[in-house]
Amino acid sequence: MSKAFPSARRLPTQLLCGAVAAVLLLSGCINTRNGVVQTKPKEAPAAADPDENTGRQRAKLRTELAIAYFEQNQTTVALEEVRQALISDPTFADAYNLRGLIYMRLDNPAQAEDSFRRAIALDPKNPDVLHNYGWLLCQQGRYADGQQQFVAALAIPTYAGRSKTLMTEGVCQIKAGQNQEAERTLTQAYELDAGNPIIGYNLASLNAQRQNWSRAQFYIRRINNGSQSSAETLWLGIKVERQLGNKEAMDQLGDQLTRRFPDSKEAAAFGRGNFND
Repeated sequence: MSKAFPSARRLPTQLLCGAVAAVLLLSGCINTRNGVVQTKPKEAPAAADPDENTGRQRAKLRTELAIAYFEQNQTTVALEEVRQALISDPTFADAYNLRGLIYMRLDNPAQAEDSFRRAIALDPKNPDVLHNYGWLLCQQGRYADGQQQFVAALAIPTYAGRSKTLMTEGVCQIKAGQNQEAERTLTQAYELDAGNPIIGYNLASLNAQRQNWSRAQFYIRRINNGSQSSAETLWLGIKVERQLGNKEAMDQLGDQLTRRFPDSKEAAAFGRGNFND
């Protein structure tokens, strides 16, 4: 597991996908598209505020284009658009924030950090930038520094992305081996966004580690009874139901796993009866 959860003003929130990693994330890859732009924007970006100076207007338009290219994974073009935006207005924090996300995707943490720090210097109360910088620091194993950024983001009263930041903070605490703290943080996230399968899966996993099987069942059943189940969630559900002696539920989940994900490593482990995988 290498990346997850960046955020930006008007940027799509990145979602997790793929296989479960050792840190209990529901993901092995990143999908940066929440409402994917398939081609160049069909409509021009919204007109800029006429009271803004021309440089800021150009920077906003270039950044909007960069976001569209970023969503299409056209990273080089997106980076060039950001460069042009910053030529037009070198004080535009949103462009630096997007540049940080681009460099994260390019696995260039030094340039990503420089970009986020510049954005924070220009707009220190931007919770999206603080969130992104916190995740970058977490990826580098700088957990205490990352925690400071998450706390700063969450301290902004108008921040609408609290559940996302709490989720990311909890994931970082798991990576840091702080499971008790992670459970408290993820519980707060769950209270705000109970339908989020990443939050629910991590809480189920943490409770399973503590052999709190009934609580683990509560979280994992909600995912598996909905539309967002995966090989990973079904496999965890099987192991939880097995511990609780619920053979019928276990068999039903096993049938789903082998029917929907026949080539998965989880289906292979289920077929072997190897519940330690």
